[in-house]
Amino acid sequence: MDVEQVTEPVFYHAEGPVWYSGWGGLRFVDMLAGDVVSLAADGSFERRHVGSVAAVIRPRRAGGAVIGVERGFALEDADGAVTALPELWSDTGVRMNEGGCDPDGRFYCGSMAYDQTPGAARLYRLDPDGSVRVVLEGVTVSNGLEWSPDGSRAYYNDTATGAIAVFDYDTASGLTNRRTFAALPDDGHPDGLTVDAGGGLWTAVANGGAVYRYSPDGVLEERIAVPASKVTACTFGGEQLDQLFITTSQEDVDTGEDPLAGALFRADVGVKGLPVRPFAG
Repeated sequence: MDVEQVTEPVFYHAEGPVWYSGWGGLRFVDMLAGDVVSLAADGSFERRHVGSVAAVIRPRRAGGAVIGVERGFALEDADGAVTALPELWSDTGVRMNEGGCDPDGRFYCGSMAYDQTPGAARLYRLDPDGSVRVVLEGVTVSNGLEWSPDGSRAYYNDTATGAIAVFDYDTASGLTNRRTFAALPDDGHPDGLTVDAGGGLWTAVANGGAVYRYSPDGVLEERIAVPASKVTACTFGGEQLDQLFITTSQEDVDTGEDPLAGALFRADVGVKGLPVRPFAG
């Protein structure tokens, strides 16, 4: 499949793309710059600085957005005002990294140690009433999280494991029965992920310059080559949700040898994605 370059390679660590018509299209983060990036239809973009780290963003049902910031969460109101919630920890060696919303409108964001200390991270859940709970301990690099079309399963990447995990999901019990969905070949490191309308799972391969698509039963069916080595995340967008947007990073990359690292890409992959689930808070 042809992959089209959308922007110049100007993002240090682009991550977490999400398409939402309520805010006019695609947003993603330049994570370690602390910026939320909004893409215009002509390929231009605007940055908005929200903190030392902007880990992930999702829309809120009432307008605005919920944002994972360095050590917790922030809420953006419909008028654009951003309010940081109380920090969840004081250790400056750990930051938030990636997340998403469940079918009940609860927002999850997982952490990682800056030096990727094994087991130093957690997966947190922010409920609509503002309460926060830990839903997963002993994580190393908490990354992509997305649900199946019927909401009964959740897929999750802890990058250091080299595999995609799957959980059963229901409102009362949350994430249960963790097991391996698929182990990546060639020592691949899974990063951000998304799910299409047919239940196929698409994962960025952080060290492989690629996006992989798996069938709903865990069979690797497609590999999309991306002209940048460090692929961080992907999501479906466009008016018909039929374009796959792909973010990449310059972090720990020799940009002389990898000149398109940090660009945003797009591919027509022949399937449609699912609408983003907003945060209910």
